[in-house]
Amino acid sequence: MKNCIKIVVVIAISFLSVTACNKTEGIGGRASIEGKIIVNNINALGQVIDSYGAQMHDVFIIYGDDNDTYNDDFETSHDGSFEFNFLNKGNYEIFTFSECSSCAKGQDSLILIPVTIENSKDSIDLGEIIIVNNV
Repeated sequence: MKNCIKIVVVIAISFLSVTACNKTEGIGGRASIEGKIIVNNINALGQVIDSYGAQMHDVFIIYGDDNDTYNDDFETSHDGSFEFNFLNKGNYEIFTFSECSSCAKGQDSLILIPVTIENSKDSIDLGEIIIVNNV
């Protein structure tokens, strides 16, 4: 009987140690995703009349492929920059919204960027993400 208990304990510990190492998308790692939101002011003729870093603009992240709601958000800094830190390897979606002159009244245009972190220390720079402000 004692040998059976020992075997069950060893199997349970082995299972827990193997599953504990398999991290899923989300926080707890050492990788990061960063970028910068740039606003293009567009006049009635469709011309860009000014560009600047979007201040206090919301950027969202979704962990994994099977999630429809966002897991975290970041408000951009004074220059439009954002950064999601401490991420595990896996698939992510970064999204934000832009004004849309051709959308139904009150709707914004979705900007969705899929990102894959392949290495535990990746630092992925999405560069400049352009949004529109109709003036």
